Amino acid sequence: MQPQILLLKEGTDQSQGKPQLISNINACQLVVDAVRTTLGPRGMDKLIVDHNGKAVISNDGATIMKLLDIVHPAAKTLVDIAKSQDAEVGDGTTSVVILAGELLKRLKPFIEEGVHPRILVRAVRTAAKLAVDKVSELAVKIDNKSPEEQRELLRKCAATAMSSKLIHQQKEHFSKMVVDAVLSLDAPLLPLHMIGIKKVSGGALEDSFLVAGVAFKKTFSYAGFEMQPKSYQNCSIALLNIELELKAERDNAEVRVDNVKEYQKVVDAEWQILYEKLAALHASGANVVLSKLPIGDVATQYFADRDMFCAGRVPEEDMRRTQRACGGAVLTSVRDLGAGALGHCKDFTERQVGGERYNIFTGCPAGKTCTLVLRGGAEQFLEETERSLHDAIMIVRRTIKNDAVVAGESPLQ
Repeated sequence: MQPQILLLKEGTDQSQGKPQLISNINACQLVVDAVRTTLGPRGMDKLIVDHNGKAVISNDGATIMKLLDIVHPAAKTLVDIAKSQDAEVGDGTTSVVILAGELLKRLKPFIEEGVHPRILVRAVRTAAKLAVDKVSELAVKIDNKSPEEQRELLRKCAATAMSSKLIHQQKEHFSKMVVDAVLSLDAPLLPLHMIGIKKVSGGALEDSFLVAGVAFKKTFSYAGFEMQPKSYQNCSIALLNIELELKAERDNAEVRVDNVKEYQKVVDAEWQILYEKLAALHASGANVVLSKLPIGDVATQYFADRDMFCAGRVPEEDMRRTQRACGGAVLTSVRDLGAGALGHCKDFTERQVGGERYNIFTGCPAGKTCTLVLRGGAEQFLEETERSLHDAIMIVRRTIKNDAVVAGESPLQ
């Protein structure tokens, strides 16, 4: 019988058996030790600098695990369980990593003594079933509670999720905001993308507020913007994916003419096309015109003369949320611009938030949405506040969807 020859890439490390299992457990232990000190109300934040030189300060387990440049394949599974916990539950990302690490630590002596991994896996599965049964036994049902009691319970859940975060001192303020935000969404799906989070540097954390609608930063604007009205009652909104400005056609096409009159016809046609679009928008009855593409100075002046508000270069996410909240459709042509294609809201206003101007739509009839406007100091501080609120929002959503809560002992008691 010919001996089997296995051809592997040069530099391939091939190992198996007990030494490799021990190596895997040791690698996981190193990862656990990296995040262990972030756990709990007295946990410390980690300062992580990536290969681009960007600094991130966080004690969110999933964020730290994503930023750690882990090479060992076994240790990468811990990153995956942290990501899974973040997507499914939101909070507890550090806890699952440490719990997995502790289980491996307890199993390590059995591996060293030669116990087969399959026996250990069977024992862990049995232990997991016992743990789940015990948790179910301790759970408190929330189905039969009054709306006031349920709201208070949700607020406590949000506050608990924030107790180990950077914003734990303001958890009373933020827990109410988070509960109001989640309860404003459409049940039973509670779509996460309908909660917008905007960050404005400056001010104190307590200056953060909740908008019961859509809010986004004022986009780049042309001359004439100052003359446009900055608030409307019961306004109609046109949502466009159209460029409302004159373009130099020499960049897009080649036109050959043999006299000045022919050239003037080309120029007049460009202006005529633009004015036809603007006239159609005015005739539709829209008060507010939003577009994903630029709205130039001619269009801005045109709208200002007719007491209309416009904003170009609106980000895709904000445009989609405005559409879902206010109704209407994002149009690529003004030919079919009827009343049914317009969105509506009770109030539109542009107001100053810190050093920024914000466009705010409230009283949106079509879909339930809200926007959290966060205030604070440094950029890293605001980013960590956003991560903390994300965890709290996910926990409140999970509590509403599942009808049971398990209380835990406070570490401070």
